[in-house]
Amino acid sequence: MRLLVVDDSSTMRRIVKNSLKSVGYDNVVEAENGEGALARLQAEKVDLVVTDWNMPVMNGLELVAAMRSSPALKEIPVLMVTTVAEKEEILKAMQAGVNNYVVKPFDAATLKKKIDQIVGG
Repeated sequence: MRLLVVDDSSTMRRIVKNSLKSVGYDNVVEAENGEGALARLQAEKVDLVVTDWNMPVMNGLELVAAMRSSPALKEIPVLMVTTVAEKEEILKAMQAGVNNYVVKPFDAATLKKKIDQIVGG
């Protein structure tokens, strides 16, 4: 399974990638914002997107909205990883089409559990 990690922080991308690797996901590519993520999604096959919410250029919610409106990308599951923890905001993300949600800080086991819930692992 190929995963795309999207975060404007290279440190956070590395943390997410290392967490994914530690639970068996080592086919991971990355992008630094939603715009970069869309370009990657259109250029290569990705099975799951793990995205931050707050990013410049195009944030996580805008990325999800763009994916859900694209026939080619609308079925790709999305896991939102963010510091935003308010119930209303989580609801907004779910209504936009996010499949699952992880609040920072998190551990690798939580990340794996959320991905398993999405992909039925």
